[in-house]
Amino acid sequence: MKQLSDQQRLFLVESDQLYRIFREMVWRQNDYRYGMRWKNVNGNDYLVRLTSASGHGRSLGVRSDSTEAIYRKFQEGRTLASDKFSGLKDKLAIQTRLNRAMRLGRLPTVVAEILLKLDEVQALSEFRVVGTHALFAYEAMGAVEFKMELLASGDVDLLYDIRQHISIVAKKLDGHGLLGLLKKVDKTFEVKASERFRAVNKDGFMVDFITQDKGMSYVKPEAMSAGDLELVEVPNLEWLANSPRVESIVIASSGLPVLMPVPDPRAFSLHKAWLSQQADREPVKKQRDFNQAVMVLKLLQEYLPNFPLKPDEMRYFPKKVVQSSIASLTQGLIGLENA
Repeated sequence: MKQLSDQQRLFLVESDQLYRIFREMVWRQNDYRYGMRWKNVNGNDYLVRLTSASGHGRSLGVRSDSTEAIYRKFQEGRTLASDKFSGLKDKLAIQTRLNRAMRLGRLPTVVAEILLKLDEVQALSEFRVVGTHALFAYEAMGAVEFKMELLASGDVDLLYDIRQHISIVAKKLDGHGLLGLLKKVDKTFEVKASERFRAVNKDGFMVDFITQDKGMSYVKPEAMSAGDLELVEVPNLEWLANSPRVESIVIASSGLPVLMPVPDPRAFSLHKAWLSQQADREPVKKQRDFNQAVMVLKLLQEYLPNFPLKPDEMRYFPKKVVQSSIASLTQGLIGLENA
């Protein structure tokens, strides 16, 4: 685990501040994306605010001084939002080049672009990145770099909490579903026929659409659109779904900042430690799980003391899991320090 230099830390902070402002401006500009127009009905002009790409909208009333004023205000607001967006986009482009020059970028570009697209339509709030790629968020939180061999992965797991109404996300994705969004990133993404929860692109990179196991009595929601990815339930994933949500600005390999939502790092460490103890887990994955869990624990102790690993703060885990995981992590940390 290597600390970032002072210059890298400065750029990380500046990237964080700039991207958080930029994303809000993206949302504001998106408020104007469908537009507003006059529609003639039976000889009368009505002001219509469009609400979808298909041309659907709602009437704001017949043409009058009041609706004329609404229309003018809308056009002025759209121009102002566009101007501010352009200015921030230019600043972000400069920051991106600086980040790349300082070798600050770590997150694979394909993952960054998926998160950016989800954030652009305000759907990122419905997901968390779990699994190996969450490590990029944790190292950014601690302003350190983990060993790349711990971070390498050919897939990203997107955790969707099944307790939320999936129709909310479907609406944000404009009826095209998660696959439609992935295709905007890379048009070669396709749903895998034998594993409908997984999309794969031409490079073999996979995106998994996963959720916690709610039991046999729970009605599985339908896909967000025809041919879209289908949710797959993963046993014991409710531990991560119930954990506090943490958001971190991560730098992509291209230098571009992106927001990544992840589970509490303590939950990640405990869950990975538990996985490493499962008899049916592949041996090569078990050791990798444990190494990742220990590394995050070391990060917490050395750089993130605001995340103390206290059993009473881990009540969303079974007590036995917390006890056995902490015991194995403690031994692993001792072994790491003595190595």
